[in-house]
Amino acid sequence: MKITIFGGGAWGRALAFAFGQKNDVCIVSRRDTSALLASCNDILKQNARPPIRQTSLKEGLDSELFVIAISVQALKGWFASAHLNQNAKILIASKGIEEGTGAFVSEIAKDFVSEENLCFLAGPSFAKEVSSGLPTALAIHSRNVGLAEAFANAMPAFIKPYIKDDVVGGEIAGAYKNVIAIAGGICDGLGLGQNAKASLLARGLVEMCRFGEYFGAKKQTFLGLSGAGDLFLTASSLLSRNYRVGLGLAQNKSLEAILNELGEVAEGIKTSKAITQIAQREGIYTPIATEVQDIIQGKSPLESMQALMKR
Repeated sequence: MKITIFGGGAWGRALAFAFGQKNDVCIVSRRDTSALLASCNDILKQNARPPIRQTSLKEGLDSELFVIAISVQALKGWFASAHLNQNAKILIASKGIEEGTGAFVSEIAKDFVSEENLCFLAGPSFAKEVSSGLPTALAIHSRNVGLAEAFANAMPAFIKPYIKDDVVGGEIAGAYKNVIAIAGGICDGLGLGQNAKASLLARGLVEMCRFGEYFGAKKQTFLGLSGAGDLFLTASSLLSRNYRVGLGLAQNKSLEAILNELGEVAEGIKTSKAITQIAQREGIYTPIATEVQDIIQGKSPLESMQALMKR
């Protein structure tokens, strides 16, 4: 199949490589991705697959399936400028909640594309490992099972896709785990130990589940790949940008310095603010997300962690 990937960041490139195993793939990005895609294309050539090519937005719209991997905070503006067909078949791989409005990804997308043509990717998946062809299991959440199956069938042998119908649960899990991952990095950066880390992650899982259920999500979503799986991955590894944000905050680095070191977007920063705004508005108890946002705003990381342990 012909598939267009929108977004040339690490995750967009990784998904281009993955889908390129069985399909004709192009990528649309503001940045020049040729050098970044070189190693991926070398592997594809060895397997007699056509290389991933970068193309214009106009050319990119001429595909059967579309994958969106851009920052959630830029998603609304991107949709408004891209002028996708209402019937475009889309898999959104972006994870987060829009700052200010508190809009979930599905709420942003449905203003531009029919809900029946939308799927959402979730689950534990570091871009670096996907780009290396390492075994990965993912969840595709959609109200359209047939479309989810189409994206699942387009995936390579090293990815095991599971099809789920809990759209709101999948996107909340994918967004919330980034915030808990920042807290995990803070905990490790402060040297608080494995006991504290285990309790933090366990309580974080309960917190994201409580938040999700308020909006109609299914509890089992948070106990599977989209919730627990993604949380355990991103809250404990240096491959996680959000975890590294937490490490930096624990070292009292400025947010600007941390982001300059990362060189990529860390969605948990904006999402923590969005979650606390929603929680205050709706009366949802979100102590970890609230403390993460307070730390980002300048509160002492150690004081916040101690406050959490005393709750």
